[in-house]
Amino acid sequence: MRTGILIDELGVGFDAMTTQAREAAKLGYSTLWIAQRGGWDALTALPALAAAAPGVELGTCVVPTYSRHPITMAAQALTAQAATGVPVHLGLGLSHKFIVENEFGYSYDRPIRHLREYLQALQPLLRGEKADVHGESLTAAGAVNAPGAQPPSVLIGSVSPQSTRLAGELADGVITTWAGPRAIGEFVVPALGAGSRVVSGQLICVTSEVDESRKWVEETYGGAANIPAYRAILDRDGHRRVSDSMLVGDEETVLRQVKSLEDAGATELLVIPVGSPEEQARTRELLAA
Repeated sequence: MRTGILIDELGVGFDAMTTQAREAAKLGYSTLWIAQRGGWDALTALPALAAAAPGVELGTCVVPTYSRHPITMAAQALTAQAATGVPVHLGLGLSHKFIVENEFGYSYDRPIRHLREYLQALQPLLRGEKADVHGESLTAAGAVNAPGAQPPSVLIGSVSPQSTRLAGELADGVITTWAGPRAIGEFVVPALGAGSRVVSGQLICVTSEVDESRKWVEETYGGAANIPAYRAILDRDGHRRVSDSMLVGDEETVLRQVKSLEDAGATELLVIPVGSPEEQARTRELLAA
C-alpha cells in the first residue's frame, strides 16, 4: 500500500510547510498532501512543496468545488502539474452546507447534482478538451490552453453513498476521512467498483500514552462528529467519537491497524500524525515508505 503524508498547514508559516516537505521526502513518503482549510491555498502551494521535495508526488485533500469554477480549477491544476513536473492528485469535494451557504453565500441545494455537472465539465478540461456543460447548477463552455501539461488524477473527498458512487463513475477514486476497515470494506469499495483508488486519511499516533492521545484528538477534532456527513461515516464503523477512529498505540498495534485498512480495500494510506512532537516523529518514521 502506498503511503503519503499530510503537510500540516494550519496556523503555520510557509517555511514550516516546506521544512515538513523536505523531512517527509527524506523519510521516503510517496506523496505529500496538503489540505484546504481556510488558510494557505492548497493548489498554489504545490510548486513550493515540489521545490522542497523534488520528485515526490503531490496532492490536495480537498479543494472545495463551489468556490472555483471548473475552468478555473482545471487551469490551476494543470498549471500546478506543469510547474511541479510531478504527478498531481487533485482531491476535490463538496465541503459542507454550513460552509458553502454561510461563508461562500452559495446555495447547497442538490449537491450531488452540482458535483456530477462539475465533474462532467472538469474532466474534459483536464484532458485539453472543450467543456460544454449547461446544467442546472453550473455552466462551463470553454477550454484551457495549457500545452504539455498532463491531466492530474481526480479524487473525490467522499463520505456519502451518492458521492462515492459518482466518484466511481466520473473520477479516479476517493479520499476518505474517519473511515475505518468496516466502512471501507462494506461501503466504500462496493460503491466505487473495481479499479478505483481509495486513499484512506487517518489520524495516527504511535505512543504509549493512548488515553492522553485520544483526549487530545477529541479536544482538537471532536466537533466533527456533529457534522452530519462525518457523523454518518463514524456510525458505519460503530464509532461514537472521532477519537474512536484514530490509529493509536505502539508500533506493532499501529501497523496491525494499517494492515486492516489495506485488507479492507484501501489502496493508499494518508498519514495525519497527531500527538506531541516526539510522538509525531515516531509516527512519521514508522510509516514512511
